Amino acid sequence: MTQGYKDLPFYKQTEIIYDFTVEFVKRYIDYKSRTKDQMEQAARSGKQNIAEGYLQKSLEGRIKLLGVSRGSLEELLNDYQDYSRQHELKIWEKDSAESKKVRALVYNNYNNYKNYKYYIENPENASNIMICLINQTNRLLDQKLRWLEEKFVNEGGFRENLFRKRIERRQVL
Repeated sequence: MTQGYKDLPFYKQTEIIYDFTVEFVKRYIDYKSRTKDQMEQAARSGKQNIAEGYLQKSLEGRIKLLGVSRGSLEELLNDYQDYSRQHELKIWEKDSAESKKVRALVYNNYNNYKNYKYYIENPENASNIMICLINQTNRLLDQKLRWLEEKFVNEGGFRENLFRKRIERRQVL
């Protein structure tokens, strides 16, 4: 089975989000804290559900799992925002110079965790980096979900199409 999903920009971004989050919680969240586990699991779920969704035969299954991924990333986004608020850290404005610089990183052809690793040294920068990247990734997932839902409406689902093929075959026989 193809693993073309690994080339999708939002999948690559979720891989960065997961790796960064694992390092973030190691450094800044108490290892006994339930938040540590929650953040790691939300980041992992954001990544893994894309992989699982793209291996589904049905468009309906893909839509469902991409929706789970999107929900997990939203949960993680809230965790980073909560961390910033609770530690009285500045949250960058969407159009600030810092945010724009970080948002531009995704356009690097070799975009990977190494491009973001520098920012982990400071908790304010680290949480803001993830807020930016998760927002970007969520927007891409939202676009993909809208496109898949439109495709589903226009073309039908897996079972629907199998049923249609079965009826066509019966008419030929």
